[in-house]
Amino acid sequence: MGVIHNKKTLLSPALRERKWREKVEREREPERERTHSIPNRSIAELRHSSSLGSRASNSPMKRDAVAVAVGGGGDSSPLLPDSHLTDDDEHDRHSSKERDRHVCSFLNDDPRVSPHNSRISLFFTFLLLLVGLVSVFTIFHKLNAPYLCKKDGIVLHCPHVKESPSLWENPLSSTTSWRPCAERRDGVLSELPHENETNGYIFIHAEGGLNQQRIAICNAVAVAKIMNATLILPVLKQDQIWKDQTKFEDIFDVDHFIDYLKYDVRIVRDIPQWFTDKSELFSSIRRTVKNIPKYAPAQFYIDNVLPRIKEKKIMALKPFVDRLGYDNVPPEINKLRCRVNYHALKFLPEIEQMADSLASRMRNRTGNSNPYMALHLRFEKGMVGLSFCDFVGTREEKVKMAEYRKKEWPRRYKNGSHLWQLALQKRKEGRCPLEPGEVAVILRAMGYPKETQIYVASGQVYGGQNRMAPLRNMFPNLVTKEELATKEELDGFRKHVTSLAALDFLVCLKSDVFVMTHGGNFAKLIIGARRYMGHRLKSIKPDKGLMSKSFGDPYMGWATFVEDVVVTHQTRTGLPEETFPNYDLWENPLTPCMCRA
Repeated sequence: MGVIHNKKTLLSPALRERKWREKVEREREPERERTHSIPNRSIAELRHSSSLGSRASNSPMKRDAVAVAVGGGGDSSPLLPDSHLTDDDEHDRHSSKERDRHVCSFLNDDPRVSPHNSRISLFFTFLLLLVGLVSVFTIFHKLNAPYLCKKDGIVLHCPHVKESPSLWENPLSSTTSWRPCAERRDGVLSELPHENETNGYIFIHAEGGLNQQRIAICNAVAVAKIMNATLILPVLKQDQIWKDQTKFEDIFDVDHFIDYLKYDVRIVRDIPQWFTDKSELFSSIRRTVKNIPKYAPAQFYIDNVLPRIKEKKIMALKPFVDRLGYDNVPPEINKLRCRVNYHALKFLPEIEQMADSLASRMRNRTGNSNPYMALHLRFEKGMVGLSFCDFVGTREEKVKMAEYRKKEWPRRYKNGSHLWQLALQKRKEGRCPLEPGEVAVILRAMGYPKETQIYVASGQVYGGQNRMAPLRNMFPNLVTKEELATKEELDGFRKHVTSLAALDFLVCLKSDVFVMTHGGNFAKLIIGARRYMGHRLKSIKPDKGLMSKSFGDPYMGWATFVEDVVVTHQTRTGLPEETFPNYDLWENPLTPCMCRA
């Protein structure tokens, strides 16, 4: 029997391969049409599967098997090879690969990466590293920068500050239009009663230091005017601290004093001869008015003191420190006080001449005419103790200061447990004297250079040369009257402590710039006189509250500190200021004693 051959078995392998390709091609036609409607996500999945399938096998039979597995049981839709992807898909795929190669090009040495792109990547990488290093260095420098000024032992090193053109002048003085107007008006008819018509005589002890005594004398003239009484030349009482036996005529020109005020108040040199028991005036309670309150109004004297003067004819008023108010007395009385202070009270000619000589030496210390600064440094042991503030020092110094305060001011000291909190509060409120080192930092921040000529008016500084060293090292041209004058020149003034204080007063008054470091009668009388005489000269009153805050801020940088100092003190230069209730006439004589130019 004949053998029947299957038709497929007779086909050659090449023919079977061609027919299989034709069949696959026919099946791909409808698949291509569906491919364009497949969502992007499906296309991505098909691509991924296609790549897996193509990598799995290159043979047609295996690709069919993979297609059936991926496409589902009944679908025989083959996957599109890479060579048949759409143009958009091809562009996206190549762009993605290109971005990957560009971002990572600096991490490998792929020869396919463009040399130009590689150089750009390296440049930006280097730039980022450079910025990072600069930032780290800046932060490290700020964290390790010196606190305001670098301290090297007892020497302070502060950064340089550019000098301001207004260092030696009052830049806002031209914007004001005030002039002094408390001087005596010649030709005015005297309103003084005849001696037989006077209400009586008053006698005062001017207590304290020179400047407190000065204020007491001005108030005594005003009180005599209020009560229409005759003033006996005041006695300068010996003070516990100053321990001085100076008389009025040892300091002031008595003839000028009496003559200048002859149209305002009758003043006599001594107690009338008809009053025989002079010791009674100093000791007897019957001849003393003691119940005068501080800053008493004018009406108090008329109601309470005048009747006793009319009765006894001569009365002593004590104590007499700050026993007359400011805004509770008539304006004419305040103007009279200014007349006494700025015109009637003149120092003796020899004191005036010596002060002029010292001021002239200060202005010629460099060989040429130079401005000078006067610094009133209030850091004596008594002032430090009385302030009850805490200051930098050794443990031994603090123990000794505590013992000193306990001895001198036992009622305020008590058991000492409250003093630390009190010291912090006072420093925060700006009620503590500035230390010499703090003064040096403030002056440097204002722009005053190392070459500044400084005259120091001060007693014995607490802490001695070690305490003064930071100031003296930063400003080496710092001198006192003892360094400007010879011993022989000053010997004539040493017998009266107030005479030496008068020299300091006048040299400070004549300075180009005056700087106070703490309150007190000396400083406020200087500032008031410079305001009254024309306010063209700069008088600096540091804002101690702000300075204390800045000194206590560990994050305060030098540039910020300088800006705070300059801006804050632009208006604290001694210009006349509008008065306010309970103002201090001696520091700001504007309203009663000055007039519009």
